[in-house]
Amino acid sequence: MRVTLDSQWMDKLRRLPESGMGYQRVRVKLRDGRVLDDAVVLNAQVLQLADDVGAVVAQDIVDLELEPVKR
Repeated sequence: MRVTLDSQWMDKLRRLPESGMGYQRVRVKLRDGRVLDDAVVLNAQVLQLADDVGAVVAQDIVDLELEPVKR
């Protein structure tokens, strides 16, 4: 599932480093209390989520944080 992010999240992600070329790995906090780890955002605009997460819209997002780099 792909979710186009609101401008507030795009602005925040543009100020943060990329995890790789054109993407960021993020932790997504949702309004219903769920936390989705290791999600991918493409070009600071489109959040990719696994299909088994269920329906998520941009307004459900309450916070996005970069995932720590795994070494």
